[in-house]
Amino acid sequence: MASQGDIRVLLALDLLLSAAFAAGIVRGLDFVGVLAFSWGSVALLAVVIATVTYLVTLR
Repeated sequence: MASQGDIRVLLALDLLLSAAFAAGIVRGLDFVGVLAFSWGSVALLAVVIATVTYLVTLR
Protein backbone atom coordinates (compact mmCIF):
# COMPACT_ATOMS: atom_id res chain seq x y z
CA MET A 1 0.00 0.00 0.00
CA ALA A 2 1.48 3.34 -1.04
CA SER A 3 1.89 6.25 1.35
CA GLN A 4 -0.27 9.31 0.72
CA GLY A 5 2.45 11.75 1.82
CA ASP A 6 2.34 14.76 4.07
CA ILE A 7 -0.44 17.17 3.05
CA ARG A 8 1.73 20.19 3.92
CA VAL A 9 4.38 19.12 1.43
CA LEU A 10 1.77 18.47 -1.24
CA LEU A 11 0.17 21.89 -0.73
CA ALA A 12 3.54 23.66 -0.74
CA LEU A 13 4.53 21.97 -3.99
CA ASP A 14 1.11 22.74 -5.46
CA LEU A 15 1.47 26.44 -4.65
CA LEU A 16 5.06 26.60 -5.90
CA LEU A 17 4.34 24.88 -9.19
CA SER A 18 1.09 26.81 -9.66
CA ALA A 19 2.96 30.10 -9.15
CA ALA A 20 5.60 29.13 -11.71
CA PHE A 21 2.96 28.07 -14.21
CA ALA A 22 0.92 31.23 -13.60
CA ALA A 23 4.01 33.42 -14.10
CA GLY A 24 4.64 31.72 -17.44
CA ILE A 25 1.04 32.16 -18.53
CA VAL A 26 0.90 35.84 -17.54
CA ARG A 27 4.30 36.48 -19.16
CA GLY A 28 3.05 34.86 -22.37
CA LEU A 29 -0.17 36.88 -22.30
CA ASP A 30 1.91 40.02 -21.76
CA PHE A 31 4.10 39.05 -24.73
CA VAL A 32 1.11 38.77 -27.08
CA GLY A 33 -0.46 41.94 -25.67
CA VAL A 34 -3.55 40.43 -24.05
CA LEU A 35 -2.73 41.16 -20.38
CA ALA A 36 -0.17 43.42 -18.73
CA PHE A 37 2.27 41.59 -16.46
CA SER A 38 1.84 42.27 -12.76
CA TRP A 39 2.62 40.22 -9.69
CA GLY A 40 -0.97 40.66 -8.56
CA SER A 41 -2.31 38.90 -11.63
CA VAL A 42 0.31 36.17 -11.22
CA ALA A 43 -0.75 35.66 -7.59
CA LEU A 44 -4.44 35.58 -8.48
CA LEU A 45 -3.91 33.08 -11.28
CA ALA A 46 -1.67 30.96 -9.04
CA VAL A 47 -4.40 30.76 -6.39
CA VAL A 48 -6.97 29.80 -9.03
CA ILE A 49 -4.71 27.09 -10.48
CA ALA A 50 -3.82 25.75 -7.01
CA THR A 51 -7.48 25.65 -5.99
CA VAL A 52 -8.54 23.82 -9.15
CA THR A 53 -5.65 21.38 -8.73
CA TYR A 54 -6.62 20.72 -5.11
CA LEU A 55 -10.26 20.14 -5.99
CA VAL A 56 -9.45 17.82 -8.88
CA THR A 57 -6.70 15.72 -7.32
CA LEU A 58 -7.17 15.63 -3.56
CA ARG A 59 -10.94 15.45 -3.23
